[in-house]
Amino acid sequence: MSEQERTGLFITFEGVEGCGKSTQARLLVKHLEARGIGVVLTREPGGTALGERLREILLDTGQTGMRAETELFLYLASRSEHVAHVIVPALKRGAVVISDRFADASVAYQGGGRGLGADLVRSLNETATGGVKPDISFLLDLDAGEGLGRLTGRIQDDGLVAARDRIESEAIEFHGTVRQAYLDEAILEPKRFAVLDARGHIEELAREIASRADDLLEEWTGKHAGDD
Repeated sequence: MSEQERTGLFITFEGVEGCGKSTQARLLVKHLEARGIGVVLTREPGGTALGERLREILLDTGQTGMRAETELFLYLASRSEHVAHVIVPALKRGAVVISDRFADASVAYQGGGRGLGADLVRSLNETATGGVKPDISFLLDLDAGEGLGRLTGRIQDDGLVAARDRIESEAIEFHGTVRQAYLDEAILEPKRFAVLDARGHIEELAREIASRADDLLEEWTGKHAGDD
């Protein structure tokens, strides 16, 4: 999708397990909606009916022995549907799309954590996304061990304690590799990534994210002011 075809803004949140990205994504939605801005909040894997079914498979602890390549292709299948049916239509109608994980997650988890290599995953991502990339990616950086520790005792919407899913249950070494892969990607694309210390207070982090998003929106609005 060319820039001329879209009038919306694409924001993603990335990071290791327990970094607080889902919380921050929801807080940014509230901030933007309070400004009267149309927002679409989505997630990966998921975002579509098929994507949510693939999510169940990918996070199911009963799915033991899954090949790294199989895992990657399932994520890519979910992403392809997600881009075609949720992200692109929303961007074309001028919404701000906020996604809890996107293509960078596969580079970090499957490219880094599973050892498939960043170059391979980037190439396959290009096909799955049709070249769609975020305007800004908030990387909430946190020590992998601290992030996993935060998962203990999580309470679900139904009030029950959440068990770790298949990815969360991986060894600490896996999650440490994922963190480093994320940081490596941020070095390669410093203009797109905003690396933030996830150890800070939720409210302070939310204010910083909101401020950066507001600046980007102002820049984007000025750039496309004459499009109509």
